[in-house]
Amino acid sequence: MSGARRPKWAAARQWMRIERRYDRFSAMTKLLQKGIEAVQGLPADRQDMAGELLLGLAGISQSTYQLTPEQIADLKVAIAQADRGEFASDEDIKAVWKKFGL
Repeated sequence: MSGARRPKWAAARQWMRIERRYDRFSAMTKLLQKGIEAVQGLPADRQDMAGELLLGLAGISQSTYQLTPEQIADLKVAIAQADRGEFASDEDIKAVWKKFGL
């Protein structure tokens, strides 16, 4: 199409595509939008993993995997610890790495 003028409707269609993409992100927080944009560059299996996580957070899980009651209890303990700000220190992490020869 070198030198040829584009029809007026072509520019309108391009603008509509841009608007639709913007509308899709306008209801998101900036952090969520940034996260989704980052995930788009990952391999398909990692994108699917991220999608499953998001759907699970939204209560629309498509996964057939079910956590055991013990796993759920462990997660509740871990979340409570994180909520209280209880994280491993740098020294604790270094000790674990050293223990496993890493």
